[in-house]
Amino acid sequence: MQHSVNLSNDSNLPNGLSVVIPVYNSEAILSELIAQLAPVLLDLDHSRKQDKAAYEVILVDDGSQDGSWAEILRVSQTWPWVRGVHLMRNYGQHNALLCGLRLACFSTTITMDDDLQHPPHEIPLLLAQLDKGFDVVYGTPVKQQHGLWRNMASYITRLTLQGAMGMENARKVSALRAIRTSVRQAFAHYQSPFVVLDVLLSWGTTRFTSIETHHEPRYSGVSNYTLSKLILHAINMLTGFTVLPLQMASLMGFGFAIFGILVFLYVIGRFIIEGGSVPGFPFIASIIAIFSGVQLFALGIIGEYMARMHFRIMEKPPYVIREETKEIQDGQ
Repeated sequence: MQHSVNLSNDSNLPNGLSVVIPVYNSEAILSELIAQLAPVLLDLDHSRKQDKAAYEVILVDDGSQDGSWAEILRVSQTWPWVRGVHLMRNYGQHNALLCGLRLACFSTTITMDDDLQHPPHEIPLLLAQLDKGFDVVYGTPVKQQHGLWRNMASYITRLTLQGAMGMENARKVSALRAIRTSVRQAFAHYQSPFVVLDVLLSWGTTRFTSIETHHEPRYSGVSNYTLSKLILHAINMLTGFTVLPLQMASLMGFGFAIFGILVFLYVIGRFIIEGGSVPGFPFIASIIAIFSGVQLFALGIIGEYMARMHFRIMEKPPYVIREETKEIQDGQ
């Protein structure tokens, strides 16, 4: 089952807060995560001075291999404002986020990781910035809690994202976000399996900002984002949401064509001046290898774009829901 957004209702979403958390192999963390979220959400709700509770937490199980779904069912029975969504398989963090954002019932959505590296008590800081007229606020960590290679890969990914989003603030993106839920109207019918939520958000608004927040060590276990996954994520952003690789291939082709002309002029000039050709098989072999490599590189880029077109023609969905817990009702 797939979820589609009713666009006519987005402008009338009730004031409140939806917290979307993708879950993957986090059975040991979920109970503590909800326990830390509970007082923060309660305080925020009291500050709004509303008669009915206006918050929810949507836990999207992205095909976990442990007992995460059973734990989600347990905490949803303990806390009536917790909703669980179980995806058919592992689709990826951003696909799970897209699913949760489409299911959000309130006017503001917070996205955060499931490992407690994003302290829940930072949420009010993001909401305060959102109240200043922004549509998306990122909680940029003051200090990364990863190793050198992981931090370098994250930086490269952010540079790639900057090219895809076309804005300077893209370097400060984070999984901790505050979003006006109505922004989802811009990508309500997006169905590609390649999802980068931050790029989709840029389709709906240019009002982005960021603030520095604390980034705590992971509460339990190890990160599911490895160096290779971050590199693959960057490639997906480049080939899925920009034409920059095609432009690079065109520039490389043009540059090497000029190089080839210069080599040709060099050979002709030497023949005229010295009366002989350029000696040496290694020189010729090197030129052939360079041109062959550039051609294969350009073909590989074109192949990546064709693969994405192929998946879109197949209408491969970004996610499929296996089952859900109850929907939050007003007043719970």
